[in-house]
Parts: sequence; C-alpha cells; structure tokens
Amino acid sequence: MADCKPVLTAMATTIKASSAGGVAFSDATKYRSIIGALQYITLTRPDVAFSVNRVCQFMHNPSEDHWSMVKRILRYLKHTIKYGLHITKSPSQDLQAFTGADWAGYGDDRKSTGGYAFYMGPNLISWASKIQKKVALSSTESKYKALADACAKLTWLQSLFGELGLSTA
Repeated sequence: MADCKPVLTAMATTIKASSAGGVAFSDATKYRSIIGALQYITLTRPDVAFSVNRVCQFMHNPSEDHWSMVKRILRYLKHTIKYGLHITKSPSQDLQAFTGADWAGYGDDRKSTGGYAFYMGPNLISWASKIQKKVALSSTESKYKALADACAKLTWLQSLFGELGLSTA
C-alpha cells in the first residue's frame, strides 16, 4: 500500500457494510492483524476511530467488501499522515460540545449512530461515537438522542472539573 492512491475520507458514505453475504476474504488472519494495528492508531487519530470500529465488527467472517473498507482506511491514513491530536497551552478553559447523528446508518438493524466531541479551549479532551440503543423513527429523534447522551457526559465532565477545582465556562 506504499504506492496507493490517497483518499480524502476514511469511509465511503455510499457503502453500507453488512455482515451478511459477500465473497469471503481469503486470508482472515491478515485481516485481523491489520485491524489490530489500526486499533492502536485510534489512540491518536480519533478521525479514524469510527471507521476502524466498523471494520472490527466483521473480524469473525471478513469478506472482500470488508477488506476494501480496510484498504480505504489505509489509503486515508497515507493522505493524512501529518494529522493527529495536538494539545496546546491555552489560557481558555471554556468547554465546548459538538454532537451529531447518522439516522438509520447502521446497515444490519437500521439503528442510528450518535457521537460527540468536547473541547476545553482549543484542545479535544473527550469524544465518542456509538450505535444508539433504540431505533429512531426520524433524523430529528436520532439527533435528539445524540444530544441527550452528550449532555449527560458533559454534566459528568463539569462535575469532575468542579471536584478538581477547575472552573469552566
């Protein structure tokens, strides 16, 4: 993959991967080995965490389609080799929260994916994305659920900072 063509996104938006069907990948050990290496990358590259988590869901029975998804992540990493988490000194202790949701984006059972990112000043301090527990009947409902999850985490984070004696705005 050293001479591969780089891509701008870690995951194609049009492909809905599923555990059912597809041509079985010939070397499941190779698939699992590369996925294991990609899991370590997510510690400093949260931009690929969702994509890596998605391909991890097929380790028990990878197909050629899943292998294509892995190769796309590798092509994205080649394009964004200088990306990563950068923590800078800042006088600002303002907390900012961002949320988002992908309505019915999980191919197997049509559940939505929600996520959040919290910043203290310019520094990313916490992030998550997960499949929502219940099926949302609209995009508004899935976004509301993602916002509710983020609010619960933000309340906990503000409580933690209060116990540590840090004031946040």
